[in-house]
Amino acid sequence: MTHRLVVRTALLLLIGGLTRVTAAQAPPAAPSPASRPPAVLTDEAARRAGDNYQRYCALCHGRDREGHVNDHAPSLRSKSLLESEFPVLGEAIGYGRQGTPMGGYLDEVGGPMTRQEIGDMLRWLRKTAAVEAIDMGNHSLDRTIGDATRGAAVYAQQCATCHGTKGEGGTGTALGNAAMLALTPDRFLRHAIVNGRQGTPMPAFGGVLSKTQIDDVTAFLRSRSTGSAAGKRTLRTPPALADAVINATGRAPEFGELKEGRYLSAAALDRELKAKRRMVLLDTRVTSMWQMAHIEGAVPIPYYSRDVTLAALPRDGTWIVAYCECPRAAADSVVKRLREDGGFKNTAVLYEGIQGWVSLGYPVVAGDATKPAATPAKP
Repeated sequence: MTHRLVVRTALLLLIGGLTRVTAAQAPPAAPSPASRPPAVLTDEAARRAGDNYQRYCALCHGRDREGHVNDHAPSLRSKSLLESEFPVLGEAIGYGRQGTPMGGYLDEVGGPMTRQEIGDMLRWLRKTAAVEAIDMGNHSLDRTIGDATRGAAVYAQQCATCHGTKGEGGTGTALGNAAMLALTPDRFLRHAIVNGRQGTPMPAFGGVLSKTQIDDVTAFLRSRSTGSAAGKRTLRTPPALADAVINATGRAPEFGELKEGRYLSAAALDRELKAKRRMVLLDTRVTSMWQMAHIEGAVPIPYYSRDVTLAALPRDGTWIVAYCECPRAAADSVVKRLREDGGFKNTAVLYEGIQGWVSLGYPVVAGDATKPAATPAKP
């Protein structure tokens, strides 16, 4: 769906080498979120950016930007990424990346950050890592001349172990995102392949592959691009917490013993939802992800929400089930807060997360008010 065009920060962090695009080269288009950070990062803006990083990013990327704390989220210290200046990184933070736990943090898609705040964060990351931006040349949008068929063979031999045979990701970031490839210049891809990404398992292939092989792999990745473009979305207003109880007149769910005293299986949750049991479902991802798709009846309560969550939830023993896409890190943090700070006892975390939920065939609905519900068939 074109309205779900997203580009995940994690990919960009893997293939760091963002290319500067001059005004003469840039195609006429609406400004990208945070594509040009402000010329000067003031001390106050840097402080706010650091606070925003800890609030929104540290859960997965690490408090010190070390990466791989949750969901293989890459390091944000990479010189090969942070020395670059191509606007795709702003797109990734702003709009997230389809099919991954990276949601969109731009307020225009339901996230908590303005364009200015995203731009400040980009500059703060570069400043914190003491990395200067570089100019990668005047032909950043030129297509690489290579053989995609030969490139597929090189990819299978050199890349698939980490990035997946179909680009689905693993130790390395997923590379099978056609929408991302439509926005990414070839020099950006080549820079990552040649230079790798410092401090991560991604090595530099400049001394391993020939120039022709690198061109071929780049052409192979390019061949998977669809050229899709983002469309305008109409956001649905999330339900109020006062209306969070599902099946208010139903009986309490019978979940049985929770794994490690906390985790609930997708099968058990689906069974109790079908039985019309009374409960609260909390979608703890950034709200833009709820807008894309969520378990029906779930209320978006992002993991970075604080006192409002505790104050508005029912205190009559109603079960509260939280889920995220990590598959558990964000939901774990919310449930821990509910238990330790709020005294809520009947709480659980969906063990498989929403991606596991969908992969197992359980239904979700779209948050986008312009689209019908999407209900995958249960096998």
